[in-house]
Amino acid sequence: MEELAGLIANVGFPIVISVYLLVRIENQLKNLDQSIQDLTHTIHGIE
Repeated sequence: MEELAGLIANVGFPIVISVYLLVRIENQLKNLDQSIQDLTHTIHGIE
């Protein structure tokens, strides 16, 4: 039982942090993609 708790503490915590960071980065990438699309439309509208 103690080995299982140690395994969860050593492996589970980094997994949770990784998933959290990936979710945050995904949202930021979506915002960046939308900004690039808006910029592309703006540039093509000027030409």
